[in-house]
Amino acid sequence: MRLQTKMILIICTLLLGLVVVLGAFFEYILQTGIEEQIGTRALKVAEMAAMNTEILEAMDDTLPSTVIQPIAEGIRLKTGAEYVVVGNAEGIRHSHPLPDRIGKPMIGGDNDRVFAGHPVISKAVGSMGMAIRGKAPLLDDAGKVVGVVSVGFLMEDVESVVDSYSRKVVMAAAAALALGSLGAIYIARRVKKETLGLEPEEIGALYLEKEAILESIREGVIAVNARSVITMVNQAAVKMIGGGDPSQLLGKPLQDIFPASRLGEVLQTGKAEFDQQMIIGEHEAVENRIPIFGSNGIPIGAVSSFRSKSELFRLADELSQVKRYAEALRAQTHEFSNKLYVISGLIQLESYQEAIDMISRESNVHQSLIQFIMREVPDPIIGGLLIGKFNRAHELKVDLQIDEESSLKDIPKQMDRNHLITILGNLLDNAMEATLTAKGDRARSVGLFMTDLGEDLIIECEDNGPGIMKDQGHRIFENGFTTKEGQSRGIGLALVRHAVNQLGGFITYRSEAGEGTLFTVILPKHQYKPFITGDKGDSV
Repeated sequence: MRLQTKMILIICTLLLGLVVVLGAFFEYILQTGIEEQIGTRALKVAEMAAMNTEILEAMDDTLPSTVIQPIAEGIRLKTGAEYVVVGNAEGIRHSHPLPDRIGKPMIGGDNDRVFAGHPVISKAVGSMGMAIRGKAPLLDDAGKVVGVVSVGFLMEDVESVVDSYSRKVVMAAAAALALGSLGAIYIARRVKKETLGLEPEEIGALYLEKEAILESIREGVIAVNARSVITMVNQAAVKMIGGGDPSQLLGKPLQDIFPASRLGEVLQTGKAEFDQQMIIGEHEAVENRIPIFGSNGIPIGAVSSFRSKSELFRLADELSQVKRYAEALRAQTHEFSNKLYVISGLIQLESYQEAIDMISRESNVHQSLIQFIMREVPDPIIGGLLIGKFNRAHELKVDLQIDEESSLKDIPKQMDRNHLITILGNLLDNAMEATLTAKGDRARSVGLFMTDLGEDLIIECEDNGPGIMKDQGHRIFENGFTTKEGQSRGIGLALVRHAVNQLGGFITYRSEAGEGTLFTVILPKHQYKPFITGDKGDSV
């Protein structure tokens, strides 16, 4: 059975049961109230008749009924009672609506308390049928009970009054049931619309799928409602916060968990924000914020997805390494292809000695470089990077000089080699590109110095490029900032800064316009104190 049909049946059934119970209760209250009201009315009439002096004086006459009967009938007609009966101390009637019953005993068995001097209200079967009766004692001047006045209203009259009210109650109940049924249909259709026509089992399946998807992705995800209260959070987000159970964050205000979050502004403006940097716990993250709109176009919530920048930098670093290796291989292939053409030409010209000299010279240069790197930079990954950059510089006609005093033998085991590759590779790439943009005919040169003496690793990379403009110095480490043309620019120095921070070191630079730039990186071997400065010690 469909959800809409189920809801209509359940609501209508509950409404019908509620209407029946309330109707029966209301009828009971109505009947009880009317009986009490009529009983009180009958007693008041009886007490009023019992205080009539003419009736009291007539009780001593030889034929009291001749005086009492007209008085009693007058009271009955004025009050609308079914009967007004006056009896003596022996319970013999002196008045009755049916004259032939005068002089006969009163029936009903409820006169004992009245003869004891107490007024009563009772429901009993009299000579005219079941009635509600009010009875009051007749007292003489000495306070002695000399008779009784009984005023009655037949139950059939009471029931006719109750029935008239009951019909109104039934009509009201039917109207309420009809309106309730219409309301049930509206609610069912509204719920169907709000649930996008999905059945409960489909909603349950979607919920389970959503939970599985949220927990399978590596990005942190947080959703809030229109009041900025957290309605959903996955394990990746909780892990970045500091661990715990995601259910503990549900229902809490977002500002209590993420004071710096801008999801509240997204809710107000309704504008999505992408690739925004923020701090979550101890992580520097990149966040996307997207509002959720209701059917009326007003934001009813927002979703934030974020990922640690360290993971993004790691991915960028891996891509950069692949690119560097590919460029190194291409440069080496291109360079040696040219030299092979030259040697081939010399042999064809029978210039054998020149060919031998060229082969010896090139062999000595590369052999010397390889021997130096194997001796002073025993790490194969870093050594391979330096050889590749040397070949790349040779292809670009850039003179890359590695200082003969350089040494990188004492690299701590715990130090991430990938970060060192990022620092060296990007500094050398930027230096070579800078020399290519220099104006004039001076030689293009890049110098590299590395040392592991003392408690720090020190890397210096110098170029004779155009230098860094003073108004740009504070931005050179920003991700995406570049003065070069083309795409995929502005990430090199940002990666260097991130790698230096990860290794707990600091980086400085000194630059003169038209003279070149010197970058210095200091990485502590055992103590991490991240710090980054500009050419005059200004924080960048």
